[in-house]
Amino acid sequence: MEHLINPRVNDIQISGIRKISNLVSTYKDALTLTIGQPDFPTPDHIMKAAHAAIDEQKTTYTPNAGMLELREAAANYVSSKYGLRYRPDTEVIVTVGASEALDITLRTILEEGSEVILPGPIYPGYEPIIRLCGGTPVYVDTRANGFKLTADLLEPHITDRTRCIILCYPSNPTGRVLGEQELADIAKLLENKSIFVISDEIYSELIYDQPHISIAAYPGMREKTIVINGLSKSHAMTGWRIGFTYADESISQHMLKVHQYNVTCASSISQYAALEALTNGVDDALPMKEAYVQRRDYVYDRLTQMGFALEKPEGAFYLFPSIDRFKMSSMEFAMRLLDEQRVAVVPGDAFSSYGEGYIRISYAYGMDVLEKATDRLEKFIKNL
Repeated sequence: MEHLINPRVNDIQISGIRKISNLVSTYKDALTLTIGQPDFPTPDHIMKAAHAAIDEQKTTYTPNAGMLELREAAANYVSSKYGLRYRPDTEVIVTVGASEALDITLRTILEEGSEVILPGPIYPGYEPIIRLCGGTPVYVDTRANGFKLTADLLEPHITDRTRCIILCYPSNPTGRVLGEQELADIAKLLENKSIFVISDEIYSELIYDQPHISIAAYPGMREKTIVINGLSKSHAMTGWRIGFTYADESISQHMLKVHQYNVTCASSISQYAALEALTNGVDDALPMKEAYVQRRDYVYDRLTQMGFALEKPEGAFYLFPSIDRFKMSSMEFAMRLLDEQRVAVVPGDAFSSYGEGYIRISYAYGMDVLEKATDRLEKFIKNL
């Protein structure tokens, strides 16, 4: 019966990140630097709120868009943090993680033949959804521009079929961040164009040396931008699966229909945990961010001492060093490193063809793991 499977589904491949992560589980002594998951526990006060919700039998359906109290907290959060204004009753949707938020957004705005512009290299979760919607991903090579999608790179790729541009900063896999002027230039370019912007801001609380700025805050951009965020990275809540969309009511009312028929609503228990996170835990990310800065600096310094060429990340928890000088593919490099030194990294080609020639290293791990792993990496390249 496989011949009856939707060809678009049949053509989709499992994420290269998951492929290597699943493979690592067969190496009992391997140190893994693959998954973008905080190694911190969910804060205790959030756990207690979830336990209380269970004890109080708060286990029924919530409104499709999520509990109004949570949507109010989510709206207040982005207002106080980033100066974004959204009405909680009509412009905020609570989703099953940022992944579902992305899915319902693309399914709402795309149709057959729509083009979506993405910076390459990029997290692999976007292209499959675009293709499932009948859209066409259009990649912009950002490698020579320090992995930043700027207006001058973007403009030549805009056509009459361009429906959407995806901005995902801080970036996975590079950790780069767009600055105030770079965002202003993109906003200026798009001000008279009927093009949506999806601003994936899941790492917004993990920016180290500057404040987070959303393109939705620029004049003329709010009505065409869908902001996606969530609690996985900011509050170490990956498994709780809580995300948010923020968009003008004219867009949100249609996204809500897709969301309703997709999942009905996010988990009630997770929503009560999220409510605690966004009220009494608005700054829970700060101690994690301090630790990530220390880890970033350590791994970055080690890699540069080894002779790797790389950009210093301003956010998230990834480094994306070039392996071009070793004259092997990113997959070969990653597999040899795993086989010979028992260190797992993600090959760069998992992040589109523009990631080939690089590897992604996650530093969302303790210093003891990072020290051992970089020692092994250094030994590996000395033996090449």
